[in-house]
Amino acid sequence: MASKATNPIPQGMHSLSPHIVCTGAAKAMEFYKAAFNAVETTRMPGPDGRLMHGAMKIGDSTLMLVDEMLEYGAKSPKTLNGSPVTIHLYVGDADATFARAVGAGAKVTMPLADQFWGDRYGQVEDPFGHKWSIATHQRDVTPEEMQEAMRKMASK
Repeated sequence: MASKATNPIPQGMHSLSPHIVCTGAAKAMEFYKAAFNAVETTRMPGPDGRLMHGAMKIGDSTLMLVDEMLEYGAKSPKTLNGSPVTIHLYVGDADATFARAVGAGAKVTMPLADQFWGDRYGQVEDPFGHKWSIATHQRDVTPEEMQEAMRKMASK
């Protein structure tokens, strides 16, 4: 019996997708809906009520998430006292998305501003300890222009 060939990357996924651990993943899903207009695609609670797997579309990408499960080594930024990872989100209107995220409960860690590399860019930390950079690309900058802008910034 011949079987149909399976695509090694599932439909709707990209080669690289964030899969984050949250203390309170179900609440995190609601926050991402409010902050980033995320659309829930999967929610699989386990027998104990913790989220075993969740998935959401933000723009054209999938964000996967799971509840913290210390018994399996799945630790959230809250347990780790922070995260070294920043999730970068390109959007059509950084100002509106930034304001929506802050209004939903995110903490500003870098105010939104026009940056020398051509993006309107800022950073927030969500209530679950995950860092997000939010950007809209405004202009193309050559490597030489970027280097010069970095030099000027460093000399101030």
